[in-house]
Amino acid sequence: MRSPASERSLIIESSDDEDAHSAAAAATIEKRHVHDEEEQGAGSDSDSSSSSSSCATPHRGPCSSSPYTEQWPQSYRQSIDILSSVQSPNLSFLGTPTLSRVSNSFLAVTDSFRSKTPEIVSNFVKPLLSPATSDEQQQHEDTRKSSQYLLPSRKPSLQQIPEDQKPLVAVHEVSPYRTCSYTQGVMNGINVLCGVGILSTPYAIKQGGWIGLGILSIFALLAWYTGMLLRHCLDSKEGLETYPDIGYAAFGSTGRIVISIILYVELYACCIEYLILESDNLSKLFPTAHLTIGSLTLNSHVFFAILTAIIVMPTTWLRDLSCLSYISAGGVIASILVVICLSWVGVVDDVGFENKGTVLNLPGIPIALGLYGYCYSGHGVFPNIYSSLKNRNQFPSILFTCIGLSTVLYAGAAVMGYKMFGEATESQFTLNLPDNSAVSKVAVWTTIITYALTIIPLAMSLEELLPPNQQKYSNIIMLRSALVVSTLLIALSVPFFGLVMALVGSLFAMLVTYILPCACYLAILKTKLGWHQIAACSFIIVVGVCCASVGTYSSLSGIIQNYT
Repeated sequence: MRSPASERSLIIESSDDEDAHSAAAAATIEKRHVHDEEEQGAGSDSDSSSSSSSCATPHRGPCSSSPYTEQWPQSYRQSIDILSSVQSPNLSFLGTPTLSRVSNSFLAVTDSFRSKTPEIVSNFVKPLLSPATSDEQQQHEDTRKSSQYLLPSRKPSLQQIPEDQKPLVAVHEVSPYRTCSYTQGVMNGINVLCGVGILSTPYAIKQGGWIGLGILSIFALLAWYTGMLLRHCLDSKEGLETYPDIGYAAFGSTGRIVISIILYVELYACCIEYLILESDNLSKLFPTAHLTIGSLTLNSHVFFAILTAIIVMPTTWLRDLSCLSYISAGGVIASILVVICLSWVGVVDDVGFENKGTVLNLPGIPIALGLYGYCYSGHGVFPNIYSSLKNRNQFPSILFTCIGLSTVLYAGAAVMGYKMFGEATESQFTLNLPDNSAVSKVAVWTTIITYALTIIPLAMSLEELLPPNQQKYSNIIMLRSALVVSTLLIALSVPFFGLVMALVGSLFAMLVTYILPCACYLAILKTKLGWHQIAACSFIIVVGVCCASVGTYSSLSGIIQNYT
C-alpha cells in the first residue's frame, strides 16, 4: 500500500521561491480546496526546515500508480505509522551502527507537528469536533465525512486534471516526512518487540524448563531470517510498503485481506491482554477494593478491569494521538526498567537467586512455545520501519541489532525471574513482586497508554467499511467504544494472562512471524529461488505449523480446564 501522502496532489519541492508557485498551482488545480492546498504548501516548507532527526514513512508519488492504493485496508500504513509515531530524539550519542524498539516507537512525524501540519498529518491533529464559526462553515464541515479526516484524502493527480487546468510550473513530488537514521530504526525495532511479553518469560521457563532459552534463541534467529524475507518481498515489486501489500503481491486481494485480518485480530488480542494485565496487577496492589451495586458485588479483579476500560475509552476517541505516542514511545525504557527492578528485588531486597529448576518439562513445552513466539510478533510493523529508513541497506544490521538486544532483555528477565521464584513463578512475574514494587506500577501505567494506540488501527479499518453516509463522528465514537467494551467482556470471560498470551503467540505470532513471510516469499519469488532457499522456507513453515498446532491446542485446553 502506498503511503497516505501518495494520494494527495503533487506539490513543488520546497524552497522559498517555489512555495509561492506551489500555492498558485494548487489554486489552479482545485479552487474548492484552496485552504487545504495552502496547508500542504506550508507543510512542504516546514519539511525543508525541519530536523533530519525526524523519521516516518516516505511515499511514492501519485504518478506511479499502484494496485494497492484502493485496496482495503487503505488506512493500514497510516494507522500503523501513527501507532508508533512521535518526534524522534537526537540519538547521535549512541554512536555508529556497530553499537546499535516496539509497538510504539520513535517513527517520528516531522517537525510539522510543531508548525502547520501537512494535510495527511493534520488529519490526526484536528479537534474531534470542529467549532462552528459561521453557518456556512458549519454546513461545509457537516458535509465532510469523517473518513476524509481519518483516511487519506483523495485528490486528483496531475494525470487526472484537464490539460488546460494544469499548472504551468513544473511540479514533482516531495514527501512531507523525513526518513529514519540507523539508531532511530533500532529504537523502532526494539520498541516493537519489547512489550508485555517480557513479563511472562520466567513463566515460560517454568513451563518448559531451562531448555526454553534455546528455543528463545532459535525463534530469534528465525525471526531475523523471516524479517529479511519480508524485505526481499518489498523490494520485488514497485509500490510494496506494508505487510498487506506483500500479501496482495503474493496471493492477490484474498491474501491482502486475510493477512490484514490476522494482523488486526492480533492487535485486538493484545488489547485484551492489556486489560487482563491491568486487572491482575491493580487487584494485587489493592486486593480489598470492590464495588457493590444493590445486591451485586464486583470483586477487585472485575472492578479494576471495568475501571481500566472506562479510563482508556476516551483515549480511543482522540484524533490527535501524538500526545499518547510520546508517552508510549517509552516502551524501550519501560522494558529496561522492568528488568532493572526485577534484579533490584533479587539483589537488594534479599529475595536471592537460589532456585535451580528443571532442564526439561516436556508437558509444558507447547505453552512455552506460544510464550516465546509472542516475544517476536513485531513483523507487522517491520515493513513500515524498512520503508522509513534513509539508508535501506542498513536494515539487516538494524533488524539483527534490535532482535538481539530484545533477546538479551527477554533472557535476562527469564533467568532472574525463574531463579528468584522457581515453581512459584506466576504468569506475569509482577505478581510475584512485593506489593510496593515499582515494576508493577511501571507495567500498569505504560499499558494503559498503549491500549489506545493498539486499538486505533483496527478501528480505522472498520471505519473504512462504513457506508459514506454513516461515517460520522458519533458513529465513529460508538464503534470505538464498542471495541473497548468487547475487549473488556472477553478479558473478564478469559482472565488467564499466561494462557491467552500463549494462545496469541502460538496462533497469530507463528503465522505473522514465521509462516506467512516464508509463504509470501515463495509465492512472489518462486521462479528466482534456489533449492536451498526453498528448503529453508519450507522447513520454517513446517516448524511454524507444528508449533502453532501444539501451542494452540495446549492453550485452548488449558483455558477450558480452568472452567471445568
